[in-house]
Amino acid sequence: MILDRFGLDGRVAIVTGAGLGIGRGIALGLAEAGADVVLAARTESDLEEVAEAVRARGRRALVVVTDVTIEAEDQRLVARTIEEFGRLDILVNNAGGAMPRAALDTSEGFMARTFAFNVTAPLTLTKLAARQMVDTVGSGSVVNISSRSASMTQPMFVAYGAAKAALDRMTRNIAPELAPRVRVNALDVGGVATRSLEVVLTDDGLRHQFLAGTPMQRPGEPEDIACAVLFLASDASSWVTGKVFEIDGGTDAPAIVVPVPPLEPTPVVAAADPAGA
Repeated sequence: MILDRFGLDGRVAIVTGAGLGIGRGIALGLAEAGADVVLAARTESDLEEVAEAVRARGRRALVVVTDVTIEAEDQRLVARTIEEFGRLDILVNNAGGAMPRAALDTSEGFMARTFAFNVTAPLTLTKLAARQMVDTVGSGSVVNISSRSASMTQPMFVAYGAAKAALDRMTRNIAPELAPRVRVNALDVGGVATRSLEVVLTDDGLRHQFLAGTPMQRPGEPEDIACAVLFLASDASSWVTGKVFEIDGGTDAPAIVVPVPPLEPTPVVAAADPAGA
């Protein structure tokens, strides 16, 4: 039956940023589809709660506290997965993000850290995972969680938008190199009802603005993203690689625009009178 192609029985998935929000939803969705899940993030208590929820669904869970921006920890994450389960089938690069910041206040260091978190870390994990997928199973799937900020003009997000655009480009460029054994795709995600959107959803004015700018008239839920990940992680998408899918409630422009400080001339300070007059 066609629904069998969406099943993940016996497969093993790594999900980064799995402790909260979208990552948590993805991990639980993959578990419900039959996968054992390796949960990675920086906060152990969050991961342990998700692990219990995975086990309650009848699947195995492994918690590996990981800072994905540190290559040695990425290596340990993949090694622990192989030690525990003997295989790796799926990698979901969900960890990422950056706070809004005006372009003129965006330092070289902030830009570098944003790229390290949203581009370099997914590349590092993809390389490590692809090798183990091929060596242990013969094939696999990588899903990169990107953002609609990658393709929308969005003030205050110069670093984040540029980084996610780079992640999308990386997805497209690496896919033919890893094909046909490992498929690599990405999701450009819109506004999802997680902690990061809480300030919008708890303010009546901002919530109204957000809903008015979203054709589907509601924020996304983590499960909406999990469903798309399930498609890309499973055999249902066995002829899909190097693609970026927009999961955003139908938006073509930012539903919320963060105010930008106006660019004004630098104030001229009058020189002091040396005579003290």
